Amino acid sequence: MSETPKFTVIDRRKFKADEEEAANRQAAEGEAAPVEPPQAVETGGGPRLVVNEGRQEAEQKTGRDTVPAEVAGDALEAETELPPAPTAAESQQQKTAYDASSQRLEELVRAQNPSVGAQPPIGFEHLVQQFYVSAMIQLGAGAQEGQRPRVDILGARTTIDLLGVLAEKTRGNLTEAEDRTLQAVLFEARMAFMELTSMITLQGMQPPQPPPPGKR
Repeated sequence: MSETPKFTVIDRRKFKADEEEAANRQAAEGEAAPVEPPQAVETGGGPRLVVNEGRQEAEQKTGRDTVPAEVAGDALEAETELPPAPTAAESQQQKTAYDASSQRLEELVRAQNPSVGAQPPIGFEHLVQQFYVSAMIQLGAGAQEGQRPRVDILGARTTIDLLGVLAEKTRGNLTEAEDRTLQAVLFEARMAFMELTSMITLQGMQPPQPPPPGKR
């Protein structure tokens, strides 16, 4: 038979009485007992109890106390306020400087590549085309032959939704050709998105294929 484990019972009341007696003696002598900060208690390889250590270190690094939630919220709102809009004169001055900078860049490009002609001015159709190309690439189009297409279905949805916002906000302010182009591009992008999501849904609902039978 195994030996019966022995336990030692320690009477903590004796230590408590000694601590109280020492505290009373120090108070009588006019000496205040030193207050020590809470220390980490380590118990072998187990978890270590730390009291407010991370918070104290953070406050020391930032050099400030904790800010109440109400004050922090007001400060955040003040920081996120939009700056005042530029005046018409400021906008016109900036547009003139931008056009001059763009012209210098185009002259530099043509000087290094004489075969490159002048670039056509950017119009509304270029914006629509940019959104359409981005959506198609996010849906997996444009992958090189032999490579697996990379699909960003959530990014494609965001791009297509931006096209929808553009169509909504420009309604009644486009020429007939611009509106026809935008509606056609939005229709094609939504159709491609629905076809891809249908394929993803069907593949996710199909049960896994069993492995091929082995040779006997």
